Amino acid sequence: MTAPLADLRVLETGTLLAGPFCGQLLGDFGAEVIKLEDPGRGDPMRQWGREKPHGQSLWWPVVARNKKSVTCNLRSPEGQELARRLVAHADVLLENFRPGTLERWGLSYEELSKINPRLILVRVTGYGQTGPYAPRAGFGSIGEAMGGLRHVTGEADRPPSRSGISIGDSLAATYAAFGTLAALHARERTGRGQVVDSAIYEAVLAMMESLIPEWSVAGYRRERTGPILPNVAPSNVYPSADGSDVLIAANQDTVFRRLTDAMGRPGLADDPRYATHGARGEHQTELDQLISEWTATVPSAKLLALLHEAGVPAGGIYTAEDIIADPHVQAREAVVTVDHPELGPLKMQNVAPRLSATPGSVKWPGPALGASNQEVYQGILGLTDAELADLRSRGII
Repeated sequence: MTAPLADLRVLETGTLLAGPFCGQLLGDFGAEVIKLEDPGRGDPMRQWGREKPHGQSLWWPVVARNKKSVTCNLRSPEGQELARRLVAHADVLLENFRPGTLERWGLSYEELSKINPRLILVRVTGYGQTGPYAPRAGFGSIGEAMGGLRHVTGEADRPPSRSGISIGDSLAATYAAFGTLAALHARERTGRGQVVDSAIYEAVLAMMESLIPEWSVAGYRRERTGPILPNVAPSNVYPSADGSDVLIAANQDTVFRRLTDAMGRPGLADDPRYATHGARGEHQTELDQLISEWTATVPSAKLLALLHEAGVPAGGIYTAEDIIADPHVQAREAVVTVDHPELGPLKMQNVAPRLSATPGSVKWPGPALGASNQEVYQGILGLTDAELADLRSRGII
């Protein structure tokens, strides 16, 4: 089966995560992603991550999977010319430099669209391409703060926290991938490309539910509330008899009634304090205490079995070990094993979402630096061995 994006060629010039994760998503569904990296150094993601067996990053094989790596010094006129020549053969150019960087290199959209009017330029930055903050350096953590996420994350009596992943970067990259597909669809009608401008803070802000109207209309400011959402009850993490935490989400009226039946206390569903969504929200703390007193008497495996049998959404708090061992994860192949030339069989998350007729796949892990120089520069641009050797000797590739 042909992957849905197999007819697309993407040039990825970004580094770290916000741009490259967009490239990962497009590559997962078959796009030919050619990653341009600094000669000798490559993307810093090659060195990121806590664990480095054999000196190898365990982050790089995931974020650079399905990509081809070529070396190209974009700070040199010769490297910029190579990029222009590749643009003539590309559908998408993806970058996450500070605004103005491409323009300084003579690679503005105005210039590139003269070479290839169908080109889509995807730009991922902290603050977007316009506005007073556009020139600022912007990492994902700053976008999470400005977009409102950090203020509502964590415990009420502690400073703002963060999630354990780079969620701001990944959200901006996901919106960039969505924007890319929208621009490609529009190109089918217009015949021309356009610029996709994905700002980290705006991607985070887009996920903030009713945060803005709650303040602008009702004067209510969301605060940090730990593992709960205020007035949405019961939906919390509860203890079990063996010390494992279990997450239970039974905030809908019919589901709450099923929970009370499982608890052996069906009368709670008719108690005026808990009979409706609004009432449960008003009495959230005492309701959570009642449920905790029950869950603490039941071992986690038995507790989950009872809840699943009753039709109550519940689950354990998984670690990586739990994810890999879970039979549902295994049945759906949500974790796949990919052969790595140095690390051997390497487990990583599979492609999401799933397409029934033209699914994506993980074909190979992140490549060695410059592994596709010959394939790309000779196969696409027609350079000779001597020209490649000359570019290499001068640090252009």
